[in-house]
Parts: sequence; structure tokens; C-alpha cells
Amino acid sequence: MSGHLTALLEKAALELQAVRARPELEAAKARYVGPNGELTAVMKQMGAVPKEERPALGRLVNESKQKLQILLDAALARIDQAELAAQLGPPLDPTLPSPQPGPGTFHPLTLVREELCRILRKAGFAVADGPEVETEFYCFDALSTPTDHPARDAQDTFYLPEAARFGNVSKHTPGERYLLRTHTSSVQVRAMLKGPPPIRIVSPGRVYRRDTSDASHSANFHQLECLYVDRNVTVRDLKSLLDYLFESLLGPGTKIRFRPHYFSYTEPSFEVDLSARHLPKVNKEWIEIGGCGIVDPSVFSTVGYDPEIWTGYAFGMGIERLAMILYGIDDIRAFYQNDLRFLNQFSP
Repeated sequence: MSGHLTALLEKAALELQAVRARPELEAAKARYVGPNGELTAVMKQMGAVPKEERPALGRLVNESKQKLQILLDAALARIDQAELAAQLGPPLDPTLPSPQPGPGTFHPLTLVREELCRILRKAGFAVADGPEVETEFYCFDALSTPTDHPARDAQDTFYLPEAARFGNVSKHTPGERYLLRTHTSSVQVRAMLKGPPPIRIVSPGRVYRRDTSDASHSANFHQLECLYVDRNVTVRDLKSLLDYLFESLLGPGTKIRFRPHYFSYTEPSFEVDLSARHLPKVNKEWIEIGGCGIVDPSVFSTVGYDPEIWTGYAFGMGIERLAMILYGIDDIRAFYQNDLRFLNQFSP
């Protein structure tokens, strides 16, 4: 019986190696494990085998059945691969010239981000970056965000499970939760922890919040925030920089105004409204564009700065919002759909 099973497997291996189509595979499968298959016939003979030999023969039959199934699976995988290759056609040669010649272009969000950074570099700001996976310390605690603040709720923030797998991102609060950053203010905290003032940085980057996607909201979007820390920094310095920034970006006739507001990491705090009626799709006298304020002394104390010596301002805004104003785009989702008909409009 053992020799018969060995011969059966050798025969099946040769036959299945030559199979190239599904009908051939199904026919071969029926010949071996179908109701009238050769291996099925061997299994039917088990009843005629002496009782004391059945356990050993049963193990041998099961092993043969498993080996045969491996051969069948391998044949099926080859057929699947061949069918997929036939659907895909011949491989592409990446060295061939493009069928659509011409220069590429930057994404509109990249264009706006780079223009903002260019303007702020002229004002002395250096670009700073930080990780998108953050901890509560950098994103909330160091910014004096209360533990019961709505922004810390799981309904607003993407918290990540199994924090240890992301490495030692923070040494300040062992065991704290990890999250996808909700703002790029965490980069400001990291910059202040690296060294003493003066500091003048701009931090553009992607952020994440639990928003339902619609024409003006997205669960991931881009922010740009600035931080300036030095001696005797005032609201007048903040207002003058924002006037310069928005007029440089949006052109003459652009105006801004401050409205009192509350942010946990600045005091006083303001909402920034923008008036740019000379631009397309801006048909309101004032539209909200961002937030700003004088850095709260508690933030300086957290990072080791003496609030009696140092002062500073911070402001932030959404890059998508500015791009929509600048280019007359009325749906934020257009930025993420990778539609070349949309993107090619920004070619040089």
C-alpha cells in the first residue's frame, strides 16, 4: 500500500506540473480526490485492512492526501498567476519616454505651503518639522490644554493602540497615549525644548482630526503655524507680521482683523479674520482664517523658559482654506481626489 501511494504522488506531481488551465486542473483533481478518484479508492479499501494495521495506514493516507493537496494548491497558484499576467499584458519598460510629454507641476497645496514659507523666510523664520505620530505631552500637556478639554476626547482625536510599538517618542510622561497630531503646535514645543530663545520658526505639516468629510471639512488636512520668542514681543509685532504675510500672499487690498478668543496656550488670544473681496469665491466682508495670540507664561514654564524674561507670539492657519481662497476652489475634497483634470490647471 505504501508503494502504491508513493507512485500515486509521483504520478500526480508530474501531471499537475504540466497543467496550464483551470479545466485541466479540475479534471486532474477529479481523477485523484473525486468520488471515483485514485486516492479516494485507496481510502475506500481501509475497511478491508486488518484492524491492527489501520492506524499506520490511516496516517500514511492522510499524509499522502496533504501532499496531494499541496500539489493541487501549487498548480492553482501557477494558473492564477498566469491569468493575472495575461490580463496585465507585457511588462512596462520604465525607460521608455512618457506618452504625455511635458513638465509636471506641484500640487496646489504644495504651491501655497511653499509660498507661505518663502514669505516667512524673508521675515527671518526657519522651517521646522516634527513627527505626525505624537504623544499627549507634546500635543496637549505642554500647551496647557486641560484634561477635560474637548480636543482631547476620542471623538475629536485619533488615538493609537499599543503605544509601545511606536518607540520612545516622549520621555516626559511614561505610559501616555499616542495619537495622530491634531495641530502642528507640537513642533513648537519640540523646538523650544531643543534650546534657548530667541526662536523664530514656521512649522507646516499634515494634521488629523475626527471630522466628517464634506465641502469644507476633512479628517486630514494641512496647517502652518509660527512661533516667535524673544524679549519684549507684543501684539503689535504679531499684527504687523500677519499684515505682511497676507498682503504678500493675497495681494494689495487684503486686510485682517483680530477678535478676542480663547486658546489654552496663548493669552491674550485672537481669532484672525481676513478681508479679500478682490479674490474669487470671497464674497463675504470678513472670513475666519486662523488663530493667534501671545504665548501663555505657563507654556514657557513647561519648556524651561523664564516667563519674566521671554515673551512670544504664535499663530496658525489651515493651508487648504488659504488655497481655496487663492484659487477660487469651493470644495476641499478636490485637493485629495488625484483628478488630473483638476491638478493640471496648476501647471506652470
